[in-house]
Amino acid sequence: MAKPSLLTFFSLLVASTLAADPDMLQDICVADLNSAVKVNGFACKPAAEVTEADFFFQGLAKPGATNTTMGSLVTAANVEKIPGLNTLGVSMSRVDYAPGGLNPPHTHPRATEIVFVLDGTLDVGFITTANKLITKTITKGDVFVFPRGLVHFQKNNGDVPAAALAAFNSQFPGTQSIAATLFAATQPVPDIVLSKAFQIGTRDVKKIKSRLAPKK
Repeated sequence: MAKPSLLTFFSLLVASTLAADPDMLQDICVADLNSAVKVNGFACKPAAEVTEADFFFQGLAKPGATNTTMGSLVTAANVEKIPGLNTLGVSMSRVDYAPGGLNPPHTHPRATEIVFVLDGTLDVGFITTANKLITKTITKGDVFVFPRGLVHFQKNNGDVPAAALAAFNSQFPGTQSIAATLFAATQPVPDIVLSKAFQIGTRDVKKIKSRLAPKK
């Protein structure tokens, strides 16, 4: 059976845009990232200041450094990197994985995600609200979908690097990494809450918090 092509990948991306961010009401609304005006999205830059650079980004062309704690690196191409995406309801990311690298369990509260494997082999999965794990091993050319808001992950169990493109039906899908959200919040979640929720001692909670604390 032939593997999905990049054309298939982008066709699915276009179809997915029908179910996320609100419809645009004008041709373009290039994000003014410096504006103090706060709206559901970004205020529009004056049309006279719009250039081709607002619709262009080279950041996904090359592999990112994966010498991170998790052995993976996500490079986003969202409205913060491409201001011209404002109101268009799409964005992308590139994920690079070292051998054994993990993109840890996380959610995207504002978007469904579809991944296309560029290189390597990944074990991927998501968990439904019925607590069922849907998982599969995917390889170069394969596509897999993570429904909006559900916890999901990707793991490179191979001995060579892997890479994938991810597309979202939101200009800014948002990411909540489960471990970091709970154990490294800016206003710390009380130890007793985490201790009771995970059925572990407060000493273990403090140990996990220390390991996940943002590097200064």
